[in-house]
Amino acid sequence: MSDALEYLVKVRPDAMTSYFKFLREAGKHLDTRSRDLISVITKVYSQTENGFRQYLGRAIRNGATPDEVLDALLMAFPALGLAKIVWAIDILLDMDIPEFRPEAFGAESEWHDVIALEKVTPDDVTYASCDGRNLFIYRNHEHLRVYDSRCPHQVTNIPHLALEGKQLTCPKHQWAFDIESGECVAKGDRPLKRFEHKVEGGRLLAYW
Repeated sequence: MSDALEYLVKVRPDAMTSYFKFLREAGKHLDTRSRDLISVITKVYSQTENGFRQYLGRAIRNGATPDEVLDALLMAFPALGLAKIVWAIDILLDMDIPEFRPEAFGAESEWHDVIALEKVTPDDVTYASCDGRNLFIYRNHEHLRVYDSRCPHQVTNIPHLALEGKQLTCPKHQWAFDIESGECVAKGDRPLKRFEHKVEGGRLLAYW
């Protein structure tokens, strides 16, 4: 939610509660993915960049593929026009989401060789890059976790300098995460994306 909407919820709770109830009721017969794609289109129509980034992230998180996002934008061409679609694609390119890179279209998920396990220090956080993705890796004596560096709010790529101890804070809107669990502990309400992983031949592999 934007700072402006949070402000309105605080100072006009009755009106905003009714507004959000209307939105929920209006889309209750749609599946989540369709509702998300429509929300993306409305943000492009109004050219609301923060909203577009937020709802694009939500659509991807709820299962929409890059092909489906692009199809939704192009199907809305009669309402949006080419200029607004290009506006949205420019933002997409700036976000540099791995799934939307040209080489990712049609690619199947697979195991990626991330790093030698001996370089992942126990009870510490390791930052690594692999095949176009940045990752935060947490290891203790019981388990190991591999997280996407992208904030679940607006898919912002969180830099390794944003890590203080075991708390990772997105510099854009200050969503903060506990790196041990991946849970959001401040500002937001969604966890970091976690990748399946395995260890083979002393190497850490992750699946995406």
